Amino acid sequence: MTAVLGDLHTVTRTEVEDFLYTEAELLDDWDLDRWLALFTDDCRYVVPCNDAPDGDPSRDLVLVDDNMLRLASRVERLNSRKAHREYPHSATSHQVTNVRLRPVERDELPVVAEFVVWRFRGERSTSYVGRYTYRLRRVDGQLRIRSKRAVLIMTSLRQVADVAIIL
Repeated sequence: MTAVLGDLHTVTRTEVEDFLYTEAELLDDWDLDRWLALFTDDCRYVVPCNDAPDGDPSRDLVLVDDNMLRLASRVERLNSRKAHREYPHSATSHQVTNVRLRPVERDELPVVAEFVVWRFRGERSTSYVGRYTYRLRRVDGQLRIRSKRAVLIMTSLRQVADVAIIL
């Protein structure tokens, strides 16, 4: 992908909300290949441990720290039967709210949003609650995710046991 420097100062909250809602819909539909295409080639997807929400993957233990290669591998595995925790796929509902745009920094638009992700598997339902922090770029005229950080505000993961889905 070639970066086309568009004026991120003209991006509206409505445009960003629509983009984030599309991302949520792709995840809920398990359309992971199209979801992966929303990211830049130099992307980063991080889910820190809930006891260290400000954790830095270079020095702290995190639940997920994916670059494009690892994210593509995660998508490939989740699309196959190899992801035993998610085959057949759980039903999910990604809810995104309270979207806030921050001032543009160089060629990136920082965005913060709250989330609740519901996962339904068999007779069990699980919810993951937290805050997304995005850094968006324009690539070929389209918004793309340069980085996504999903910080869980839950004090414990004992009730959910794992994070086998993409938040």
